[in-house]
Amino acid sequence: MANIKAKKSYGQHFLINEAVAKKIAESLHRKDGGLNVLEVGPGKGVLTKYLIEQGLCFKAVEADRDMVDYLNQNLGLDESSIIFLDFLKLNAYKVFDGQPFYIIGNFPYNISSQIVFKMLKAKELVPEMVGMFQKEMADRIIAPPGNKVYGVISVLTQAFYSGEMLMKVSPGSFSPPPKVQSAVIRLTRRDNQELGCNEKLFRTIVKIAFGQRRKMLRNTMKSLVEESAVLEDKFFDQRPEQLSVQDFVQVTNLLEKYINYESGNESNGSPQGGDEI
Repeated sequence: MANIKAKKSYGQHFLINEAVAKKIAESLHRKDGGLNVLEVGPGKGVLTKYLIEQGLCFKAVEADRDMVDYLNQNLGLDESSIIFLDFLKLNAYKVFDGQPFYIIGNFPYNISSQIVFKMLKAKELVPEMVGMFQKEMADRIIAPPGNKVYGVISVLTQAFYSGEMLMKVSPGSFSPPPKVQSAVIRLTRRDNQELGCNEKLFRTIVKIAFGQRRKMLRNTMKSLVEESAVLEDKFFDQRPEQLSVQDFVQVTNLLEKYINYESGNESNGSPQGGDEI
């Protein structure tokens, strides 16, 4: 069990840099003093042990049975503190009996965007996330408008969370080393959780807009509206990467009364690359 190897099927790259692990564990602000912390994908527990030291109400969710057994044998984690389940199948409202909790982890890169979207669905429970991502994905999540990687996940995340880059991590900090650069970001929930528009329609509009990101909004929004005259406003001359979260809120409010709800469903604008919510 001590020589357990990473599995490609789980996207595992074990963090072996103790200094980085310690720094990540200390990166949660927990500004409201909350003690409930959920680690996603603890692997062999290099981050886990630093979290446990903080005296938190700690739980981990792990989909690999070998890792669950390893953590039990080496860190003494039992079924009260480790959940043997795919995080994407976890009922967030049952983890800490409906109480708020913080998310942290060296996330499997093959599902990292889905982890973020899972958090967004339970945003009222999660005031903060600190996570290790492939740097390309980390950049996308926190990218500002006008950036070439600004997209669906940027807008939908930043609608409710502010993001910041905490550190970049080289491949040599992992075993096996990934073929990409990594980065740790922190997402802190905004105090105001009210978007000021129909949230479901907002998501639909963002997805449709970035589904054809090189086209102006006037062209991409035609599939949604019954009255195309509303699209003649110069505002719709813009391409999606030029729009801030508040601009998308404005678009949502402008178009809502003109929406053709037979065509205006979320499946029409499903973007590529796993950007789903």
